[in-house]
Amino acid sequence: MRFAFGENWKSFLSTLCPERIASAEGSLKVMLGCDTLKERTFLDLGCGSGLFSLAATRLSAKRVVSLDIDPESVACARALRDQAVLGPEWIVESASALDTELPGKYGTFDIVYAWGVLHHTGHLWDAARVAGDMVTAGGLLYISVYNLQPRWSPLWIRIKEAYVNGGVITRGVLLGSIAGMFVVRGASADLLALKNPFLRYRRTARDRGMSFLHDWRDWVGGYPFEPAAPEEVVTFYVERGFLLRRIRTVGGGRGCNEFLFVKAGNG
Repeated sequence: MRFAFGENWKSFLSTLCPERIASAEGSLKVMLGCDTLKERTFLDLGCGSGLFSLAATRLSAKRVVSLDIDPESVACARALRDQAVLGPEWIVESASALDTELPGKYGTFDIVYAWGVLHHTGHLWDAARVAGDMVTAGGLLYISVYNLQPRWSPLWIRIKEAYVNGGVITRGVLLGSIAGMFVVRGASADLLALKNPFLRYRRTARDRGMSFLHDWRDWVGGYPFEPAAPEEVVTFYVERGFLLRRIRTVGGGRGCNEFLFVKAGNG
């Protein structure tokens, strides 16, 4: 059983607006350290809604390839592509991040982007290897992986399994109770710190163009789920000829750690 990622992304697209698209573009520019992707190829591995593929085209990428195993995610990305103003070559196809033949079929890319994807394949390190193989020498790999919490991660795995295996009532109870718990806890902390409790939810859209409600549904139900400690991810790629350029962690908490690697060699 797997979480219906594509169904969630289809719902998310109804919230898409110019501000969210601009936020997605901004997040790419900040992490990649550039204002344009001109003359660079971009792979969106596990493209979900296709938002970041769209962002890459708007940043003038030379070629964009969007891949996802979920049929509804592929449909979402194709819908965005078909609505976009004619720009660079943009290919959207169904493919698994575990397919070791992807590099032979699509070639390598100047930028490989896999945000919140590899840990949902059921085989994190196999997917991580494929993602790395698709980066050209001198190219960039921008990924995020759920942070490992030795105490809490096993519990989250059981909750996510219960969600994907449960019926409508089970899913509603889990989503409502867990989201409610964190909303109350976050609001309480903000109020005690004399902060506006609504700003943390507005920040979600501002940082990456995402939606708080859809992110929560993804978090509660997102299964398979295989978190990793930051040092595990760094060691894995350094041993395979990558250099860590930038890292952004959640400080041991819940959520995704972000990594930007550069593949050794002349690009």
